Amino acid sequence: MPLNRDFIGRSFPPSPPYEVSRVKIREFAEAIGDSNPIYRDAEAAKAAGHPDVIAPPTFAIVVSLGNPAVADPDLGLNYSMVVHGEQRFVYTRPIRAGDVLTTTSTITDIKAIGNNEKMVVETEITTVEGEPVCTTYNTIVERGA
Repeated sequence: MPLNRDFIGRSFPPSPPYEVSRVKIREFAEAIGDSNPIYRDAEAAKAAGHPDVIAPPTFAIVVSLGNPAVADPDLGLNYSMVVHGEQRFVYTRPIRAGDVLTTTSTITDIKAIGNNEKMVVETEITTVEGEPVCTTYNTIVERGA
């Protein structure tokens, strides 16, 4: 069954705040095998011009994963048939330890590709004070719709 095209352009309310910790950044860096000291050592991060440790660029996926767009039953997405198509990040500044972030997501495109459905979700990540941090572009594919 095709995804509900009425969702194109729909924005979802901001997510609950996500507090970025040094521990989460370190765990993420370990999980992706990145030993860069600016992800683990506050002094190394400060020497590189940052106020504290920063997160690897792909850490934004952790913050944007709680996307309410994919959970809405009216969308018609069968999550068990979803594969990751593409992920892109556009940063205003790095995510850093101590940030408290929220996300606002918008479904920007839905289209059929053969028997599959492709959906693009754009997510704005900001601090709770409203400072822009990153925009993510997540393309997911529902196989065999």
